[in-house]
Amino acid sequence: MKTSSEKEKKLNLALSKLKNLNLENPSLVNTSQNLVDQKNQLEIEKKEIEKKYEILLQDYEQLKQKLDKINKYQLNEEKKEMEFSEKIDELNQETDTLLEEIDKWQM
Repeated sequence: MKTSSEKEKKLNLALSKLKNLNLENPSLVNTSQNLVDQKNQLEIEKKEIEKKYEILLQDYEQLKQKLDKINKYQLNEEKKEMEFSEKIDELNQETDTLLEEIDKWQM
């Protein structure tokens, strides 16, 4: 049998090899770091997109308000046109009536 000192030397050698053994896989470390970097970049892009979305939402609301204002103005103008047209029709009728009266008096 082997002597205990030989066994001890082999055991110490095995222990030193185990201590020096690198359990980290470099490709996994690189992949992990790349994923972290990509995650950070995506978070930055997400924040930028959210800001742009908020700006677009504000612009949409402003344009909607302007469009509502324009539509109200247009409806008001159409109403005024209708009233004006009615007044003109009334005046035309009155004019016709007056002309008829004048014709009666001239006869």
